[in-house]
Amino acid sequence: MNTHTPDFVTVDMRGLKAALVARAQAQRVSVSVLVRGAVARDLGLDGFGELDPITNQASVATGSAHVKLFIRMTTLEVDRLTSAARAAGLSRGAYLAGLIAGIPVLTTGANRSDHLKGLSVSCAELSTLSRNIYHLTHLLRQGEVGPALYYRDMLDTLSGDVRRHLALASGVLADLRPRGQ
Repeated sequence: MNTHTPDFVTVDMRGLKAALVARAQAQRVSVSVLVRGAVARDLGLDGFGELDPITNQASVATGSAHVKLFIRMTTLEVDRLTSAARAAGLSRGAYLAGLIAGIPVLTTGANRSDHLKGLSVSCAELSTLSRNIYHLTHLLRQGEVGPALYYRDMLDTLSGDVRRHLALASGVLADLRPRGQ
């Protein structure tokens, strides 16, 4: 339930309405936000811009609170946002938050799903290596050298395989993490 009682004022714009609406659309804000800002500046109310334009309350300082945000975009921009978020496998809000945080995989136009898929494939290969090493160890404990020789080629490339996986994993994780963290 909305308990906020707005303070309404009706003003005769005397021919200024079209220009006011055009300016609000150009700045992608509501007419009310534009008018409140102009009135606050005229009245010398410093810091009014730091208040929520709907509730006139100070913004929540913690980064953990969820706030519903309304933004004005063209239909084309909304379609592009929706498509990009869908391609990244994220909601529109999560996608925008990722762009704001500067997550490289989102800001560079890379495909987030491909990054994650590549990491999954590499993890699966590493898991196979782990099973093979376990089987090799089992064979060597039982003294079965002949079947153990089958794994020799795998052991020769093991170090490189693990390093490639670690390089891929660290790159994917870096690209999925906000810049500066």
